Amino acid sequence: MDNMYLLIVVMLFALAISDLIVGVSNDAVNFLNSAFGSKASSRKVIMIIASIGILVGATFSSGMMEVARKSIFVPDNFYFSEIMIIFVAVMLTDIILLDFYNTVGLPTSTTVSIVFELLGAAVAVATVKILNSDSQSLANLGEYINTAKALAIITGILLSVVVAFISGSIIQYISRFIFTYQYDRKFKYYGALFGGIAISSIIYFILIKGAKGSSFIDKETLIWIKSNTLTILGACFISSTILLQLLVWFFRANILKIIVLVGTFALAMAFAGNDLVNFIGVPLAGFKSFQAFVGNPGADPNTMTMEILSGKVHTETYLLLIAGIIMTITLWFSKKAKTVTETEIGLSNQNEGNEKFGSSMFARAIVRRSIAFNNRLKSVLPSSVQKSLEKRFEDLNKSVDKKDKPAFDMIRASVNLTVASILISIGTSLHLPLSTTYVTFMVAMGTSLSDRAWGRDSAVYRITGVITVIGGWFFTAFIAFTVAFIFAMLINAVGGIAIIGLLTLAIIFVVKSHLLHKKRSKENVSREETEDSLDLKAENFEQLGGDIINLSKKIPKLYGKIINGLAFEERSKLKECLKKVKKLEKESKVLKDNSPLLVKQLSNENIYSGPYYVQLLDYLREIGHCLHFIAEPAYEYVSNNHKTLIREQVDNLNLLQSLFADFMGTLNNVLQHNNYSEEAIEEVINKQESLLNGINKIRKEQIKRIKQEKVGTRNSVLFLGILNETKNLSLFCGNLLKSSRDFSQGTDL
Repeated sequence: MDNMYLLIVVMLFALAISDLIVGVSNDAVNFLNSAFGSKASSRKVIMIIASIGILVGATFSSGMMEVARKSIFVPDNFYFSEIMIIFVAVMLTDIILLDFYNTVGLPTSTTVSIVFELLGAAVAVATVKILNSDSQSLANLGEYINTAKALAIITGILLSVVVAFISGSIIQYISRFIFTYQYDRKFKYYGALFGGIAISSIIYFILIKGAKGSSFIDKETLIWIKSNTLTILGACFISSTILLQLLVWFFRANILKIIVLVGTFALAMAFAGNDLVNFIGVPLAGFKSFQAFVGNPGADPNTMTMEILSGKVHTETYLLLIAGIIMTITLWFSKKAKTVTETEIGLSNQNEGNEKFGSSMFARAIVRRSIAFNNRLKSVLPSSVQKSLEKRFEDLNKSVDKKDKPAFDMIRASVNLTVASILISIGTSLHLPLSTTYVTFMVAMGTSLSDRAWGRDSAVYRITGVITVIGGWFFTAFIAFTVAFIFAMLINAVGGIAIIGLLTLAIIFVVKSHLLHKKRSKENVSREETEDSLDLKAENFEQLGGDIINLSKKIPKLYGKIINGLAFEERSKLKECLKKVKKLEKESKVLKDNSPLLVKQLSNENIYSGPYYVQLLDYLREIGHCLHFIAEPAYEYVSNNHKTLIREQVDNLNLLQSLFADFMGTLNNVLQHNNYSEEAIEEVINKQESLLNGINKIRKEQIKRIKQEKVGTRNSVLFLGILNETKNLSLFCGNLLKSSRDFSQGTDL
């Protein structure tokens, strides 16, 4: 029996390592986004500072470990065997849940997940105890569960979301109004004062959040810090203001950069100090329970109560440091952390670009109401006031290259970190259950709104993204409770077999999600490489025709594979072709979406090429659509096991493929050699006419087959659709050639 529980403890620690990895991947967004988004320093420097913050913060987390032991349930009323069931169910659920959020790239609260997992598993075990008891009913559930704590967590979610968003919006608006986007000159005079306030707030945050849970600061020191808080803050404000001003005078230091890096350190430290319990608190509690069980030889695991978990807990510093090292390594190498980080930066980006989220009815309604309110406000405000406000919020750095420009400037990054630090500090001092994830995310969204990052062209997508993330937070609570409840019930009913089965399920889920994330990452890298291949400098504008040639070469090969796959009913080949067609559509979409950025930077000598390039991309996009309308119906026809094509139709398709390949081969040869002579163009036109005549002839033969009832309705719809889309395909390809010729010659329209 002892050996079985020893194996469970070992498994809990193995799961703790996995949980640290998936947890850090999600929570890294809290302290990295402001530094990364503002490009306050190099990635290496930012990561080093965050890593130091994590290692320091890990030693400050000892006092938080009691959350996993007694804050959610009453351990006195559970037996040792029941406690171990709760802890195993919690860890398995946490890994699956957090890994899912990492894969889809959404930030969530590890605190809320662990709390509701503990709640769900404890409710499941308590329910079983009550049902097996003759003297208790479900009305006694409150004796096992700390329902007040759960309600406080839910209240904290709602409170932190609203307060953080409003606070971030107001303070960012005031900061931007004072300093504007051209803040360099003003910062020479007022920057040290601004920095002093920010640094003092962050230091206050470090003291309040960090010292309380430290494993090495004694009680007397904590009492002294608490009683002298105002004195410490005043000294910090005066000293930091003077120091920053001296740094500006003698070393021309960037005050905002210092604030952002110090704030990154503080939030990283708070993350490790506050959230480390979410990853190792449960395994440590399980280990302490096992030690108590082993320390009572002959004790029955089904009757031994766990009062030991109700006492004070002190975790050895070396265990906290080991956990901190694992978190730091994960921070450096986790690709999923980058995915989650990109989500928040994308929602707060000041620049135009591809939006990750679509639009929703609720978001559209909010935007419409906001526009109406803004119009009414403009009708009241004098025009002079409106012009003054517009001038202070005007970004004059829009001409900076997209690749070099940060997602937002360091004014906003400083406000993000300072406001988040203040709110979390206040919440901690008032014993409110605030989530660092919720606060930092909503502050960032509030500052984005005030900074006009959500313009008319992006607001509906950004609001949809925010709603999606917030909805995901509540989904976290629901799914954490439900899954942990089910897992605990299964383990309680089946025992060790259920643990092995659920562990296997968790491993399979994590592996599959890793493969899915890897696949998506490759697609994103491919898209980014396509974007990067677009050299937006006007002097290299002519070289962009090469992208068109490369895509054009893929067309006849794809078309031929689709026709062959349909003729020989090769479902796997058609499925592969459909994937390639979708990829080609994406590539053409990337080229088209980036065309306005290129046109903006055209020099006068290249200005006449711009319209032809845009036109060329339109034709390429239409070609992708035509291929899609051929590939998808063909795949569905074969996949649904409809009747095979008759021999006459197969012969027709082979002829069609031959004519199309001949036409595209001639066209691509003209594009490849940039030979737009009349003879070359005439040859392409002749090949196109032969193809169109062939399509008309095949269509007539199909009509005869329909009249003679040789083919069915589904067959006819598919076959005629392929003929029609092939005709459109040839026409768009011909227009593509003409636009490419005009683009190459750069003549005026």
